[in-house]
Amino acid sequence: MALSPSRTLAAIGYPTLKNRVAIERAYSLPFANPGGLDVPFRDRRGWHGSCYVCTMKRRALLLTLAAAPAALALQGRMPAHAAGDIGGLVPDERRNQSRVFAQLLEAAASERRPVELPAGDFRISGIRLPEGTVLSGVPGATRLVQDGQDSRFLFAEALERLTLRDIILETDGGPLGDDGQGALDLRGVRDLTLENIGIRNSARHGLYAERCGGRIAGCGISGAADAGIWAVDSEGLSITGNSIADCGNGGILVHRWEKGADNTLVSGNRVSGIRARDGGTGENGNGINIFRAAGVIVSANHVSDCAFSAIRANAATNVQITGNQCLRSGETAIYSEFGFEGAIVSDNLIDAAANGIIICNFNEGGRLSTVTGNIVRNLSEKGPYFHDGAGFGFGIAVEADTVVSGNVIENAPKWGLMLGWGPYMRDVVASGNVIRKAGGGCAVTVVEESGAAIITDNVFSEVRDGAVLGYRWNDKVTGDLAAEGAERFSHLTIFGNRLA
Repeated sequence: MALSPSRTLAAIGYPTLKNRVAIERAYSLPFANPGGLDVPFRDRRGWHGSCYVCTMKRRALLLTLAAAPAALALQGRMPAHAAGDIGGLVPDERRNQSRVFAQLLEAAASERRPVELPAGDFRISGIRLPEGTVLSGVPGATRLVQDGQDSRFLFAEALERLTLRDIILETDGGPLGDDGQGALDLRGVRDLTLENIGIRNSARHGLYAERCGGRIAGCGISGAADAGIWAVDSEGLSITGNSIADCGNGGILVHRWEKGADNTLVSGNRVSGIRARDGGTGENGNGINIFRAAGVIVSANHVSDCAFSAIRANAATNVQITGNQCLRSGETAIYSEFGFEGAIVSDNLIDAAANGIIICNFNEGGRLSTVTGNIVRNLSEKGPYFHDGAGFGFGIAVEADTVVSGNVIENAPKWGLMLGWGPYMRDVVASGNVIRKAGGGCAVTVVEESGAAIITDNVFSEVRDGAVLGYRWNDKVTGDLAAEGAERFSHLTIFGNRLA
């Protein structure tokens, strides 16, 4: 289009005067002298009535027009606080701002635009997050502070989509009402995105997520009275890269009300300092706990200083527990127990625990697993409660339809390996393992009706009581079954083992 001195800016779509403020703020454009160029005025015949818009040299006009559409587009997307307006909210105001906060969220959600909060504290309570909420803050500097008695803090129900980023939720242990399960209480959110959310000192769970899908990533949760994250009946949820610390009863819980497919991914999280405030013999005090949930993958997590297990899978079919660091567990570091079918436990490092790995409860239907490539070391005969069964101080224990291979076990004061318990053993292979510095190398059940086991090509070094020993429950009833001329049992195949 040819530009002539007589064409006005308004005539070719230049922003009207009412938009000048927004554009000036967005681009710092000095309209009296756009782009810092010399803009000579023509005579007044080049002006159009009351518009008082001067014509300009072609180059100055082109530069200004290039910036104008972007500025206008930006005007509709600018976060409210960029123009000094955050919907009436005042950072660091000591009064409760729940009503204004709720109105801001509702208005933004209805217009399908995000809310970006500035740095500062905002005191609120009882906030229902509306459909489509996209709420973010300044990382490490925007805090929502609970300011209300006996009511939920932040909650959402039956949403298609919810996104929260870069916000700290501070509760100071205040009550969450009769219905509140967590400081952030979410139910039925199909597509959930939580990124870099901090949750501190919840009176119950940090995050409660029931019937949710999506992802929880990079969040930091500490000081919860119960669990850091309690996810129930999830629908393809990912829990990745979070830090969970100093919680009263659990770290990350993936549960279902009834057994079924869950398919949650729990990966790359750091869990530490988990207590068992409410006691028990394993229902509390676990870093990562899978219960009734099938198809869950627990991988590459760093779990330390838990009162009971680093990772505990109860009635969890088709679970994979791979590549985790499990340090200083008060009871068994990794458990797969009760009515499960299918467990892969591989390539984990366990250092300091009462027991290393247990795959058990064949009497309850627990079966079908592989235990391979793990390092298990520095175990203790002291546990968090009196154990009237096998006790504590052994490396790896399995019962049914299981291969145990390629593991290294060191410093196990009771046994390195334990195969079967009483009559509960079927189709077990223990091959190619290294057991060092153990009370007994491998304890295997010789109780009537116990099933087959093959024990081959293992190395036993510095084992006090012998390489392979027959047991009736807790009572040793044989010598070393790997020795020349040892007693034989029809259900056992033992050969190729080396006692160093």
